[in-house]
Amino acid sequence: MQRYERKFDHATWRYIVLAWIGCLGMPTYYLIWTYVFPQAYESLPLRLVGAALCVPAPWAGTLFKGPLRDTYLFVAVTYVLPFQFTFLFLMNHASGVWSQSLLVALIVLFHFSTAWALMSFATGVAGACALFALVGDPAFLSSHQVLQNLPIYAFTIVVVAVSKVGRRVLANEKLAGMAQGLATVSHELRTPLVSVDANVRGIHRRLNAAANPSPADWHEMSEAMTRIQHEVRHMNHMVDLFLLSAAAVNEQLEADEYVSMQEVVESVIRRYPFTAQSQRDAVRIDVRADFTFAGKHELSVVILLNLLRNALKALHRAGKGRIRIIIDGKRATPRLLFIDTGCGIPAPQLPMIFKRFYSYPPKSGSGIGLALCKEIVDAWKARIRCVSREWAYTIFVLEFPPVQLAKAK
Repeated sequence: MQRYERKFDHATWRYIVLAWIGCLGMPTYYLIWTYVFPQAYESLPLRLVGAALCVPAPWAGTLFKGPLRDTYLFVAVTYVLPFQFTFLFLMNHASGVWSQSLLVALIVLFHFSTAWALMSFATGVAGACALFALVGDPAFLSSHQVLQNLPIYAFTIVVVAVSKVGRRVLANEKLAGMAQGLATVSHELRTPLVSVDANVRGIHRRLNAAANPSPADWHEMSEAMTRIQHEVRHMNHMVDLFLLSAAAVNEQLEADEYVSMQEVVESVIRRYPFTAQSQRDAVRIDVRADFTFAGKHELSVVILLNLLRNALKALHRAGKGRIRIIIDGKRATPRLLFIDTGCGIPAPQLPMIFKRFYSYPPKSGSGIGLALCKEIVDAWKARIRCVSREWAYTIFVLEFPPVQLAKAK
């Protein structure tokens, strides 16, 4: 099955695996229902035709081309599943064994495309009823034994079809998440790459303008190289942040370390690639009292990197403001305050900011960062909340359960 799934598309490998099951199942179940648990009716020719139709399926792509292949697969599946199982169900007077067997056949059939399965079902059942009317008692088709099974079969078809839609929606959500993630990576890396390209072109022009660059030229090229180095550092940081966030999604989030909040804050400030000294100067750290909390150091870095990045974006959008990080371990409930006086968040948007794939302003990010922060903080039995006033301030409050000093040591 694994080999077929790697080699063929999803529908094709399913046909092939069912064909192998049919080749083995047809003779096996003929023996079971004839000798082990005898049924009122069995037919060796009917079984052999089904087995013969299954044999070519693994090589259908080679033996049949284009429409002929599609026709073969439709005829084979229709005969083996709805036609054969319905006919045997009727010939065995709707016995319990064949009522359940037909139910299984419908479940298998409707794992294919719903429209395709409905066409196969209608064709197979019509053919089976027509054949039964010729060789059996036509009045039995409208008997209580047959009709009482119809609501069960209809319900089964609906449930299988709906579950397929659910799986398809989930697959589409995964693809949408991947698309958003790729779009975020592209957006975050495009600006530094444009800057690198502009600086490289500037250096190239300086070198071509004069055979012997002047001291001013060397100074300008040195500054351009510094800017390139900064942009590369920034891109590396963004890649690290994305990888850390991706790893955090997949790993156990539960606290297993005792972490100093001051050490986390200092680590984040050291690691963040500020675009200029003025941007770094806009961030102020106020340590009223350090505190220890139960968490994970690297995941704590992920949280604060996301908050710092969002705060710097808010300052950039507003064209003004400062950031203040307050470590307040003197309170009964230790907390970290992350304050920026940038563009703020409108009141209607505040309840949405921790939802996955939600971003404000729209298309300004993947919408994963704050959702991940809340998921991590919740796993540590801590709390994160946000208060904000548009074009005035945004405050993220992280509150942690107190940790006993003896325990922390």
